[in-house]
Amino acid sequence: QVQLVESGGGLVQPGGSLRLSCTTSRSIFTLTAMGWYRQAPGKERELVAIITNGGSTNYGDSTKGRFTISRDNAKNTVYLQMNSLKAEDTAVYYCRGWGIGMNYWGQGTQVTVSA
Repeated sequence: QVQLVESGGGLVQPGGSLRLSCTTSRSIFTLTAMGWYRQAPGKERELVAIITNGGSTNYGDSTKGRFTISRDNAKNTVYLQMNSLKAEDTAVYYCRGWGIGMNYWGQGTQVTVSA
């Protein structure tokens, strides 16, 4: 079992930045890849960004160019740097980690973009 603990959410003004963190309870290499997803009220959960153990990344269409996913293997942590935030980025952001026969989610952290 792997637990994922997110942090870094909060309230930010439009155009501002936030950095989310997700730390695993076991070695990050226990998982094949990790990612961030988000879910806004009344909408389905959507992909924000993913990063593999090899460092390959992929982004959802709505966040390309504004968000950056990265990882610190020594700290068993994945980050999501969010810049140029918009009101439509408001959502609960979830960390996900997966591998062969494994799929884990964090508890979620709220990000609210509002003036």
